[in-house]
Amino acid sequence: MPPEAFVLFKTQTAHEVQVYIELRDHPLVAETHALYGEFDLIARVTSASQKELSKLLLTGFRQIEGVKETQTLIVVDY
Repeated sequence: MPPEAFVLFKTQTAHEVQVYIELRDHPLVAETHALYGEFDLIARVTSASQKELSKLLLTGFRQIEGVKETQTLIVVDY
């Protein structure tokens, strides 16, 4: 099973659409959805390697303008 994660995003006010579009267009993002509640967006991320996934989670998403906070849920297989 390739590495996969769900990432929840809190965005700065009025940046939701801009962040949504950047996530939607990112090659490692398989799905992006807007949310109501504590978080504004959720993205399902897949990658070819754990290293590639870690790089994206630790640096890539934090550089998107308008991202205030993230919470990452790594998918595991039983």
